[in-house]
Amino acid sequence: MSGNGAHPDTSLHRSCCDLFSPPLTRYIARMNAFDRDLGRDIATLHYGDGEFAVLTPGRHVICAVSGLKIPLEALRYWSPELQEAYAGPAEALKRWRELNP
Repeated sequence: MSGNGAHPDTSLHRSCCDLFSPPLTRYIARMNAFDRDLGRDIATLHYGDGEFAVLTPGRHVICAVSGLKIPLEALRYWSPELQEAYAGPAEALKRWRELNP
């Protein structure tokens, strides 16, 4: 341990984390409940496997099957291949059945 009480690997840890931070901040818009941009209703997202990235801030997305508004905090079902959001499991299953007769 150094004389200032800092962990000796602190600089190494910071540099490792910094390697991954800059690319992510370029592609993922940061959202905050106090942002003025949240007044916009529909968000634009990029859907990945198990996560999504906000491209354009907003409060909700539209279900590709039912047309219902889905608040971002309630979004649980989407297709990374089709880049579509679904209101629930029934809508996701309906779309899957349409594509896999």
